[in-house]
Amino acid sequence: MEVIDTDIEDVKIIRPKVWSDARGYFFESFRESEFHEKVAKTDFVQDNESRSSRGVMRGLHFQRPPYAQAKLVRCVEGTVVDFAVDIRVGSPTYGRCVMAELSAENHLQFYVPRGFAHGFAVMSPTAVFQYKCDQYYHPEAEGGISLLAPPDGLVLPIDPVDAIMSDKDKMLPAFADFVSPFIYGK
Repeated sequence: MEVIDTDIEDVKIIRPKVWSDARGYFFESFRESEFHEKVAKTDFVQDNESRSSRGVMRGLHFQRPPYAQAKLVRCVEGTVVDFAVDIRVGSPTYGRCVMAELSAENHLQFYVPRGFAHGFAVMSPTAVFQYKCDQYYHPEAEGGISLLAPPDGLVLPIDPVDAIMSDKDKMLPAFADFVSPFIYGK
């Protein structure tokens, strides 16, 4: 696998080695030893999958400590624009965003460490999105930031007014009003 650095040190894009021929393709989507060596010493414990239609935006989500989650995400059908926002107070990149187009065609994966809010926008008629998490889901620890009022650096690929969003996501606080539970370096 090839690990691609982003503008934020700990956020990585991963390009797996894909073998293609007349039968189709094959690739190894995850190998723990190589991931630990090249990306992060993250131990994943839960896999999730969602299916969404064009125009859906999910996020920006995170889990509060002590249940914070790192995620390794990919799109296995369709295309999404995925984004991660640094919400670690004291970080030199606080409030900055990294975006990546993930698709069934490019096979890219996106590593989102703890201390980041995560979301995505569906650009294809449908998209199936998979993610590995290093902490189990704890509904009492859910947190988020509204995509209706994101950080200035997050240029969304869909106008949030026109996006299909859950009522819960629409009620999340604006970035300007958000108080982060994450401290850089902790």
